[in-house]
Amino acid sequence: MGMMQEFKEFAVKGNVIDLAVGVIIGAAFGKIVTSIVSDLIMPVIGALVGQLDFSNLFVVLGTVPPGTAMTLDALKTAGVPVLAYGSFITVAVNFAILAFIIFLMVKQINRLKRQEVAAPAPLAEDILLLREIRDSLKK
Repeated sequence: MGMMQEFKEFAVKGNVIDLAVGVIIGAAFGKIVTSIVSDLIMPVIGALVGQLDFSNLFVVLGTVPPGTAMTLDALKTAGVPVLAYGSFITVAVNFAILAFIIFLMVKQINRLKRQEVAAPAPLAEDILLLREIRDSLKK
């Protein structure tokens, strides 16, 4: 069997396709969570803390050239090393929200699985009749 044939068999297996679909949906879901955090949650937290914009929280680690604005983008463009801990806070909040949502999803899926196992399907009437006939023949 040639290498291309083996690759084709591997690539069209259900697990690989399911994984690809999961990665694509996960990427889109990640963008939604990023938007929720940056557009909805962080502005509220910033308003409560005092109009802070977390994306512009940083510590300058080098010398700033004269005339450079003290914004994160301007400092990065000028090549000044900065510790952008505000961006890290935003990413950490994104992760926490995403992890919590995944936890809720897994919890719900496990609950549904337990319900399926706990409630066996009722037997059809014809099966019950056949069992009665079997039991009466044993006597």
